[in-house]
Amino acid sequence: MLNSMTREQEKAAQEFYEENGYWVSDIVFTPEEVAEMRAAHDRIWALDYDGDGFPLWEWKPDDKPGRLRKIDNAWWISDVVKNAVTSPKLGKLAANLMNSEEARVWYDQVIYKPGTGKGESTSVGNVGWHQDYTYWQCTNTTNLVTAWVALQDTDLTNGCMSVIPGSHKWGLLNSDGFFNEELEAVKKQMEVEEKQWREEPLILKAGQVSFHHSLTIHGSRQNFSNDPRLCVVGHYFPKGMAYEKKQNVDNIRLLGPRPKQGDLFDNEYFPLAYSASEQV
Repeated sequence: MLNSMTREQEKAAQEFYEENGYWVSDIVFTPEEVAEMRAAHDRIWALDYDGDGFPLWEWKPDDKPGRLRKIDNAWWISDVVKNAVTSPKLGKLAANLMNSEEARVWYDQVIYKPGTGKGESTSVGNVGWHQDYTYWQCTNTTNLVTAWVALQDTDLTNGCMSVIPGSHKWGLLNSDGFFNEELEAVKKQMEVEEKQWREEPLILKAGQVSFHHSLTIHGSRQNFSNDPRLCVVGHYFPKGMAYEKKQNVDNIRLLGPRPKQGDLFDNEYFPLAYSASEQV
């Protein structure tokens, strides 16, 4: 269980992350916390929310049970998810990797990859290769980090996430592929040299967390197991991140009806997960 890191360990994590664009922690969340998040999944997919509101992006049942399920800003409607993604345990790790004095929540995601058993490699449960910043082009920095919390042991048999080490150094590519289950087609679309492309599967224990840069290419293949692969995902940004008009992104609306260039993303919609000044 990861309780704290020495300064030497924090520096080693930073160096690995800066070189590779990802980093994997030890176990962060206890079995009890993992069980709470799994129970929160059950409630969310049953549309049983805390409070009377809705998430930013809502999932609705359809006629394709094998399709990936995802909602955005589940912390608005789930106390368990809110406690997880605003946890200083995650916030401090994210702040360290961003080399920032603080970490705020950009938004969160709750993702359910259904277990389809053995079948075709192309599945509606696949997540195509993409860079997160493709969908976030409204900020004055790409120094954002994603924390992916495993809610079961996760490997290639149940559709673990894979990253392309070092791809965060390649700049923003043509990578709008999240919902494109044809991973090889998305790869060709990015026009990356084959010799540069090395897939690294992130094998995690329940409660363990992987972190990746907003420009790191990542995706996941089919869940061959009979059980769903569950995760809670927190996206974080550093102190001082501000609005820059480039792309129409949902989070711009959370700044109000007339945002201005340079407005900080620091209101109640972007909760503080960690501040070094508050730890003194």
